[in-house]
Parts: sequence; structure tokens; C-alpha cells
Amino acid sequence: MEEVDKILIHALRQVGTEVGENIERVGQFTSELIVEAVVRCIRVIDPGPGGVLPTTLPPGMSARFRVGMSLAQACQDIGYKGEIGYQTFLYSNEPEIRSLLMFLVEKLPRESSEASDQPTGKSAVLHRAIATVIKAQLAVSWVPLNCRLPLHGETQSRAASQKFSVHPLSLPYCNEGQKSLKEVKEYKRDILLPATAQSPSQTSMVSSMLEQHMADLSSTQEWDTEWKSQGLLYRLAPQEYRSRKLKRLRNRIKEQLRSVAMQSPESIYSVCRPSSELSDLLRAFRGPAPFDLILTKGTHFTHTQKFTFTEEATAVKSQVHSGRHSEGDTQLHQQEELALLQQQFQQLCSDIDQIAADMRHRSVTSTQVFDELKQRELENAKNQEDMQVKKTTLELLPDADNNLQKLQSQVETGASRVVNLASQWEKHRAPLIEELRRLKQICSSKDLESSTKLSEIKHLHEKICMATEDAKKKEESYKQLVTELESLPRDVSRSAYTQRILEIVGNINKQKEDITKILSDTKELQKEINNLTGKLDRTFAVTDELVFKDAKKDESVRKSYKYLAALQENCNQLIQTIEDTGTILREIRDLEEQVGIS
Repeated sequence: MEEVDKILIHALRQVGTEVGENIERVGQFTSELIVEAVVRCIRVIDPGPGGVLPTTLPPGMSARFRVGMSLAQACQDIGYKGEIGYQTFLYSNEPEIRSLLMFLVEKLPRESSEASDQPTGKSAVLHRAIATVIKAQLAVSWVPLNCRLPLHGETQSRAASQKFSVHPLSLPYCNEGQKSLKEVKEYKRDILLPATAQSPSQTSMVSSMLEQHMADLSSTQEWDTEWKSQGLLYRLAPQEYRSRKLKRLRNRIKEQLRSVAMQSPESIYSVCRPSSELSDLLRAFRGPAPFDLILTKGTHFTHTQKFTFTEEATAVKSQVHSGRHSEGDTQLHQQEELALLQQQFQQLCSDIDQIAADMRHRSVTSTQVFDELKQRELENAKNQEDMQVKKTTLELLPDADNNLQKLQSQVETGASRVVNLASQWEKHRAPLIEELRRLKQICSSKDLESSTKLSEIKHLHEKICMATEDAKKKEESYKQLVTELESLPRDVSRSAYTQRILEIVGNINKQKEDITKILSDTKELQKEINNLTGKLDRTFAVTDELVFKDAKKDESVRKSYKYLAALQENCNQLIQTIEDTGTILREIRDLEEQVGIS
């Protein structure tokens, strides 16, 4: 385990975790260091949710609990299948932390070496030419505008230093497996402009196309990754999985809106603070309506104040219209009225705040009083029970001998009854235990079968991806060969090419036979390993049951049971070490091949 811990510590230091030089194994990690290491790894694996996670633990216990739950949820989102919760980070256990860190380190993106064989064909040649020109332009040093010579006019002109801008494009295509409406098809066929005509300027057309292409490609890759890592575990169709995910997202949005709407009274009376987020959100949902129409319900106090303001405003309007004063007096009177109304408005806001504070204080006080009342009632009930017991004891004291004999007889009767019930329970317990063991065995066999089928499905997906890539490479090779064939002269004899093609076909058939033989050997070996693993698990279960049954009576058998458990644990560790050694050897072999190729 020390070598594994050293590898983990080295990988954590590479992602930015500050691990001290005196720390040599995972068991020396503190809770703060564990949280920092996990957050750093999650940020490298998935920067989206990892960017909002804190790298340090807050001082409060409730805040620590929330951080632990957030980290556990983030680890489960990226595919961790082990048992994890807030206790994993706050009360660390060395094996759990080691397994979690090993999973995160394995999920870290690795730099892939460049392939030595460059792709060929017209498109590949064009891509290399574009890359060469861009590298040459980037290598030229920048010169200020006033110091430029005619030499720099081609690469550093004003036209070449324009800022790229991206505009959204509407492309006339739809995803496979989805039916579009007839009107949408007619719109895309007859009315929708070409992609080159949708951009307002020619300079932004290329950047808009690249942005659209990258958005589509990234969404496809994200869905592919999510389906292979999480979607297959649900055992649902892709369309059903997407609908369930959309339903969960809508439920979360509803819960967030409901929790924001059910806030304290200060958020309801948001007139004094019109810049609150809740009022902006409600105003956005209800449109540009006046703020006094947003809250459709109100208390008796708000209705009384509104009615008072309406009467005062009506009286003011009637006085202004009936007076017929001059224009200056009217404006002065309106300013005074406005100042008076603003003062009354501020006074009402302060009264509302004071009333809300008093309500909170009274609610806290009433809660404390109710708690104290419940505690007193519990104490009173306990005292009454004690008093009843003492009263009964005092009543039994005058005739103590007879009462003791009666109590002794009741105790003996109860003991005999307990023995009788125990014998009856043993009769019912034996068949139930047998049924439980049988069901456990069936469940373990079904779990093993489902895990085997899941691994086969994943293996088939990997084969499909490899076959797709191989088909793409063969398509490129075919295009290249067609290009070369068109460029070759027509007067060359075909016998040499025919002989060469036959030799290549023979080599390919031989390689196919070798590959088929290797695959069949691998399948037989995997099948044998699965059979031996199942047989080993069943044998250990039966042995454990037999030894545990005899360990209750014999001390030597109890020691044998402990040795059996230790042997099982050591064997599991040995098998895990062998698998890790094989993985490391494969990685070493791959690295050696890459070094030899480069």
C-alpha cells in the first residue's frame, strides 16, 4: 500500500494539492487535506460543478455537514459507485479515502501522445497547410502601427487584426430519431436563409460556423460520456432516460422557486427594498405590471393602509381640481403632498420592519415556552409513575411474606412461559433461516449474472467505438488510394499489382485468424475466471456458515473462524495487488511502445 499511496500523493501534487513533505501515506491525511484533494481532482475532471466547491472546511459544524454532502454528491455525479457521505470527509476512514482517491486519480484526463502516422488525403493536406500558415503568422513579432514597413502590411494590416464576433445560426437539420413538424420542414426548405447569409458580416461567418460546430460536437460528446458512465446503470432506453432527467430538472426548479417564494415577511414587503432578487423574479414572471398588483393577497393591515391612501389621494385630487389655483401654487402644493406621502411611506416601512421583528421575537419566545411546557409535562408524568410505584409498594408492605410468595410464583410462571415460547420460536426459526439462506444465494447469483452482462455491454460499446474509428481510418485510406490510382499512369501492367493485392489479402486473412484465436482464448479464460470466482465465493460462504455455527461452542473453532476471516481478507488483498500489478505492467508496456514509436 505504501507504493500506491506514493503514487496517489504524487498525482495529487500535480493537480495543485498542497501535500506536505512529511506525509507519506493516506492515513496521515487530515479532513482539510482530504477535502482539498477531492475538490482539486473534481475541478480537473469536471470544471463546471467543481468550480463552486470550497477547498477548505468552514468552522461551523452545520456548514461542514453541507460541504461534506456537496462533495459526496459531486463524487457520485462523476461516477463513483462506493459508499460515500459526509462522514467520509469529516470522520475519515483510511480504506474508504484510499479507494476514493484512486478513483479520482484514474478519472483524471491523461495527455495522449501524438500518433506517428499522419493522416493522408486532400483534407489532411489542407489542414496541415492551414496549420503551417497560422504558425508562421504567429511567429512574426508584433510591430506598432506607426512603425510598420511595407513588409508587415500583409500579416499585420488593420484587416487582419479585426475582432471575431459570434452570431447564432439556424441550421436546417434535425437529430436522428426525432420527427419534426410539417410546418418546420417547410420553413427550413422554403424560408430559412443559408448559413452564409445569416451572419451580418463576412468576418464573423467563419467564427459563427466554428462556434456552432463546437457546440454540437461538445453536446454529442457529453451525452455519449454520460450515457456510458451513468445511463447504462439505469437500464433504460436513451429517450426514457432523457425524459426522466428532464423531469428531475423541472422538479428541482420548482422546489427552488417554491423555497424562494416561502421566505420571511421582509421578502413579502419588498416595497422598501425594490432591488431584491425575489421581487425581480416575480416581476419577470408577471410581466411589466405595477408592483402593487404583484401580491394578489394581503393582510387586513395592508388592505386598510391601501384604502386610507386611496381616500387621501381622492381627497387631494378633489381639492386640487376645485381650487383652480395658479400653476405655481399647484406645483408647490403637489411637491408638499409628495413629500408628505413619502414621509408617510417611509414611516409605514419602518413600522412594518418593527412589527416583523416583534413577530419573530414573539415566535421564538412562544417556541421556548412550549418547549419548557413539554419538558415540565414529561417530568410530571415521570414523577406520577414513581409515585404510583411507591404507593403500590407501601400498600404491599403489611403482608410482605404472602406478597413475596405470590411474586415468586409469578416469576416462575413467567420463566416457564419464556422457555415454552423459546422452544416454539426455535421450531419456526429453522425453516425461516433455511429460506433466508436460499434467497440470499439466489440473489447473489443474480447479482453476479447482472454484473457480468453489464460488463459485456460496456465491452460491446467499446468494440463499437473501435470499429467506428477503424471504419473512418479505412475510409480515409480508401480515398487516398483512389486519389493515387487516378494519378497513376494507365499503361502499367496489372499483374504486379494483382500479385501484391493477393499477398496483402493473404496476410489480412492470417491476421484475422490469429485475432479470432486470441479472442476465443480470452473469452474462455474470462469464463473460467468467472466460474472460479463464483465457486470461491460460494465455498467461502458455506465454510463461513459451518465454522460460525461451531464457533459458538468451541474456543478452538472460534480461533479457526478468525483465521478463516483473515485468510479471506489476505486473499482479497493479494488478488487486488495482482490486478493492480497487471494494470501497471500494461501501462508500462504502452509507455515503452510510445517511447519506441517517438
